[in-house]
Amino acid sequence: MGALTDIRVYLTQAHACGYWPDRLARDLVLDPQDPALGAVYESALALGFRRSGRHVYRPHCPTCSACLPIRLPVARFRADRSQRRTLAANKDLAMTVGPARRSDEHFALYARYLSSRHPDSPMADPAPAEFEQFLVGDWSPTRFFEFRMDGRLVAVAVTDVTPNALSAVYTFFDPDFQRRGLGTHAILSQIAWAQETARPHLYLGFWLKGHPKMDYKRRFRPLERLWNGHWIAFDEASE
Repeated sequence: MGALTDIRVYLTQAHACGYWPDRLARDLVLDPQDPALGAVYESALALGFRRSGRHVYRPHCPTCSACLPIRLPVARFRADRSQRRTLAANKDLAMTVGPARRSDEHFALYARYLSSRHPDSPMADPAPAEFEQFLVGDWSPTRFFEFRMDGRLVAVAVTDVTPNALSAVYTFFDPDFQRRGLGTHAILSQIAWAQETARPHLYLGFWLKGHPKMDYKRRFRPLERLWNGHWIAFDEASE
């Protein structure tokens, strides 16, 4: 495993925050051209970085520290009642893990998902190249966790697989099956796969207090979050 001292780190200019529209953000970004990026990626995850496309970044905002990196120690996870219901509701789905390659089937599902989730946004009409630019890095250890119902693709969890961890990058699913809780089911399946393959952690990106799209992450217990350079129990960190 490489060390982050082996790679250059850049600080971006201020840009619109993707979580809070009224705020500006800046990011630390590992050099996307460095051939060592794949070797240091697992170390970067442990230091709170996240991948988007071929870029590995961590928020570094001068006046805001709302983005808290979180992960789940999978060996200690126990599903709650709601999560057990979600598993039962989706027991008819078949999951396979395969290479991260865009197909017409993947892209059609992705486009339908974005059109449903962001109908009034430019995101609602993605181009095929945007799929790869966002989800698949040319160096990244990415796999597609595919979920099918009688052969029909209904969900894809884009997941980075490193020797000692998984990182949940993004999940998209068929909006016709919104009530099945496919996003939750995808995370539960990633947890189970990490347990089966003896990978200690599932990284879940960032949690932001008070952000409505982040509340679901607190249901996966026992969470850890990065606090002053150390991973500690979620509820031990200062609010």
